[in-house]
Amino acid sequence: MFEFRVESEDGAARTGTLTLPHGTVQTPMFMPVGTHGTVRSLSPADLKAVNAQMVLSNTYHLHVRPGEDVVADLGGLHAFMAWDGPLLTDSGGFQVFSLESARTVDEDGVTFRSHIDGGERRITPERAMEIQWALRPDVAMAFDHVIPGDVEHAIAEDALERTGRWLERCRARHTELTQGRADRQAIWPILQGARYHDLRKRALDRIDSLGDWTGLAIGGLAVGEGRKTMYEVLEAVEPSLPRGIPRYLMGVGFPEDLLSAVARGMDLFDCVAPTRNGRNGSAFTPDGPINIRNATYRTDSSPLDATCECETCTVYTRGYLRHLFVADELLGLRLLSLHNVRFLIRLAEDARHHIGAGTFASWHREWIERHNHRGTS
Repeated sequence: MFEFRVESEDGAARTGTLTLPHGTVQTPMFMPVGTHGTVRSLSPADLKAVNAQMVLSNTYHLHVRPGEDVVADLGGLHAFMAWDGPLLTDSGGFQVFSLESARTVDEDGVTFRSHIDGGERRITPERAMEIQWALRPDVAMAFDHVIPGDVEHAIAEDALERTGRWLERCRARHTELTQGRADRQAIWPILQGARYHDLRKRALDRIDSLGDWTGLAIGGLAVGEGRKTMYEVLEAVEPSLPRGIPRYLMGVGFPEDLLSAVARGMDLFDCVAPTRNGRNGSAFTPDGPINIRNATYRTDSSPLDATCECETCTVYTRGYLRHLFVADELLGLRLLSLHNVRFLIRLAEDARHHIGAGTFASWHREWIERHNHRGTS
């Protein structure tokens, strides 16, 4: 049930097929983020229409509301959100550690106050596995100690060591939970180490020492450290990454970053950027992002993106989309979110095509030049 096959390579970029209990996905692949069990403003039918293959949801948010027991009673996360394709849940580590003034870290786990009701909660590595087992995604992420990308080496090292110890506990508890049902859910470790190449390589050695995995996430990037630093870290670790499993770069979803990460050997991506930007009137296009609220689009009869085949671009004009945002109509939020998600999914599909054809490097270079030529308008 958990298999990955590399199909073609062009430099470090590669294509593959990932088989999971709820379906098979083709990589490179962008996962829309359904934080609360929904990709904001989009239905499962919308997601299928834009060829979404896999969706990410959030352990922390579903734990505090409605609670994993409620989701389990209603048939698990797939039934709860009416999505029958593959699902991945993050461990909640990023969300918990973003509550800087409302959480306390110790060796056993993290105590925090819910942003919903202010009540005290506690998540340990074991508890993170139990919550995700109740939610029943195809892939559960290990609970890690997340830190900003620009911290000092000593702080990054301390968090890295704790993440390693927690990973051992996550794997032990997940093994207990899945006895006899290991084909239902996989656990993936998260490679941490901030911007420090030596820590990243040490973390990878520790992950490898714990046995075989069906996937590996790279965390602690796209968290404020800067694009150049992220690329340097990926270049440093890629030669040492296991070839036969998918590499999931967490939290990356701007077009240039996605393609540049594909060029550095990454396979899977997720980010709230396409829907968040869409709700704010910002649309991805091959010529760079545009702000649809701009008055220049008031009487523009052209499609949002003439190269895109999504509902937004084939049915509506820029002038109408601008009207929706100026009038605060909810349809505008859905239509730009729909387009932005399709844009990233199609970008990954195009990358897959060019990797297979051996033309990825030149296509990537030309795509970036066009995308950055104009900038936001």
